[in-house]
Amino acid sequence: MEAYTGFAEVYDIFMDNIDYKAWTEYVISLLEQYGIKDGLVLELGCGTGNVTEELATAGYDMTGIDMSEDMLNIAMKKRADSGHDILYLCQEMQEFELYGTVRAVVSICDCINYVTEKEDIVQTFRLVNNYLDPEGIFIFDMNTCYKYREILGDNTFAETREDSSFIWENFYDEEEKINEYALTLFIEDKETGMYEKFEEEHYQRAYEIQEMIQMIEASGLEFLAVYDAFTKEAPKKSSERVYFIAREKGKAVKSK
Repeated sequence: MEAYTGFAEVYDIFMDNIDYKAWTEYVISLLEQYGIKDGLVLELGCGTGNVTEELATAGYDMTGIDMSEDMLNIAMKKRADSGHDILYLCQEMQEFELYGTVRAVVSICDCINYVTEKEDIVQTFRLVNNYLDPEGIFIFDMNTCYKYREILGDNTFAETREDSSFIWENFYDEEEKINEYALTLFIEDKETGMYEKFEEEHYQRAYEIQEMIQMIEASGLEFLAVYDAFTKEAPKKSSERVYFIAREKGKAVKSK
């Protein structure tokens, strides 16, 4: 099943524990650290557009890319309500195309972990490098190996809301560093009052910080910093999420 086809309908309900405004303020602080206070910004893996909308409100000229049409349909409804001039494109991260360059690229909510092959990570980063303005900035976050191993691995989470519920099972293969999410969703049909069952499987890969730095550099980008999430401090052994900052460093050679 295509990722987030059923879950897209209730994604925002079950993700309401995330303070998207605070997360965006942190990203903006990183952008401003490198002098980017406005201009064209791309969000990779924008989902339902929560961060995209916040960045647009802050004055950035936003483009959002996601592989899920269902998620983008919800994002476009938010765009209609807000009146923001956001361009949404349905594309894979490792194959994305833009009409021109941007001042910055951001990717939030562990979207990079969904890219499970190293060569696809490098290809995605090459494209980022190609579409950044000279010395443009790339900011992305990532779930850590610690989080998959100690927090998510082999644990089950469940939640029930008024018109929907979900069961989220995790199976972490420490040797392969692959975390399988088995999602079972029950969503109420507003017309009939009956509940429809959706089942989805998602996969994320855990990457060591040094691995990610090597892939950044292999893509032609220049690695600048990695922080424990929402701080300007170095990652700890117990960090669950980290943020990377890289910079455009000459246009990358197209992969063969």
